[in-house]
Amino acid sequence: MDSSSSSSDDETIIAFVNRLGQPRKQRVFRNRTDNFLEWDENEFFNRFRLTKRCVNIVLDLITFKIQSSTDRNHAVTPAQMILITIRFLASSGMLITVGDFAGIHKTTAGKYIWKVLQAIAELKSTFLTFPNDPVIIQNIKKDFYNIAKFPKVVGALDCTHVKIQSPGGLNAEIYRNRKQFFSINVQAICDSNLKFLDVVSRWQGSAHDSRIFQHSKIYSRFQNREFGDSILLGDGGYPLKIFCITPLQNVNTPAENIFNEAQIRTRNPIERAFGVWKRRFPILSTGIRLNKLKKPLTL
Repeated sequence: MDSSSSSSDDETIIAFVNRLGQPRKQRVFRNRTDNFLEWDENEFFNRFRLTKRCVNIVLDLITFKIQSSTDRNHAVTPAQMILITIRFLASSGMLITVGDFAGIHKTTAGKYIWKVLQAIAELKSTFLTFPNDPVIIQNIKKDFYNIAKFPKVVGALDCTHVKIQSPGGLNAEIYRNRKQFFSINVQAICDSNLKFLDVVSRWQGSAHDSRIFQHSKIYSRFQNREFGDSILLGDGGYPLKIFCITPLQNVNTPAENIFNEAQIRTRNPIERAFGVWKRRFPILSTGIRLNKLKKPLTL
């Protein structure tokens, strides 16, 4: 046996034995503020971008999915978990900052943020449903028609890029979009009141808007005429279909110009919805720093 190798092994064993003799680092439990009691309604909204009532509604729906199995070791409560998550979304998205705010380690914060996000994503069927009721559809059409007299519209369609850190690995580049940053390309349909009716968030940044649309369930439903003569409005990046109307490419007459103006004005709510969404939760613009986004939450 090589004497140098034997000496190295001896040193490793000695160092390990010395560590065994050292006192274990004492666990520190930081104070955790009850944010529901600490802040009034305005201050709470400024910090979490949602009202207390809204947070409590979501909390009631997901508590059984996220609560710890025991209260031992100063367990984080479901209320603390959801506020950690919302604070993460409403701030710069730095885990260490959110952890310090909540009085927990950043690793613990990351674990609970992902847990809450998964639980919220599972509520999709409760809150993200494209209407089937003829009365509701007719009301949506009326609201869109009142914008610029464009008939039969039940939704404004578009995609937006949500910035992420590089997922790494051999396929990382498929997440790089045409603007040269890594992202998830999120498709959404909203009504004239900026309410999201359908969201698809499983595509990489390099995917084209039209490809995402043509592979979505909502495309198949419209193609099968499930919504009758109802139509969606999209921009020039989408294919012209009987159920998806896009602007005219070459405008030669006043009538064509009026058509394009009405189409663009009626489609505008989806642009505004994305703007409101990203201003309320800036992390969607500045970038999501969670390694687990290598396995995106599917909507």
